[in-house]
Amino acid sequence: MKDVIDRAGLAARFWEKKPLSELNQKEWEALCDGCGKCCLNKLEDEETGEVALTRVACRLLDDATCRCSQYPIRHQFVPECIVLKPDNLDTHAYWMPETCAYRLLWQGKPLPEWHPLLTGTPESVHAAGVSVRGWTVSEFETPEDEWEDHIIEEPT
Repeated sequence: MKDVIDRAGLAARFWEKKPLSELNQKEWEALCDGCGKCCLNKLEDEETGEVALTRVACRLLDDATCRCSQYPIRHQFVPECIVLKPDNLDTHAYWMPETCAYRLLWQGKPLPEWHPLLTGTPESVHAAGVSVRGWTVSEFETPEDEWEDHIIEEPT
């Protein structure tokens, strides 16, 4: 499968040499591993602040590709969709998936060995079993009061 993220021409291991705040747009986008977990609906415990991922996917997630089907215009359909940037990562990292490159690097941790920047292929995230490919349920077909029935354990 062709990688929809342009990773060509990037400096080797750039994420280890530059702070997140100094990455250009291409480098920032290349950090996305394509797992699709950020597009899963989450439940946050109001008392503890703990966040649980569910297998209930955003209406725009294509669960075969683990990509947003309307990425460039997603805010027309999902106004609350977050545009993750270096300057807002500190307020969003807590709900990002445990395996997310943005969260890991923000925490000072290395990228996992299956990350496409290390393997050279976007399929490695799926082969490692950490993507949502093929196992999400539709938010349109799953009433919100049933989302707790679809909580997943992290990391997955």
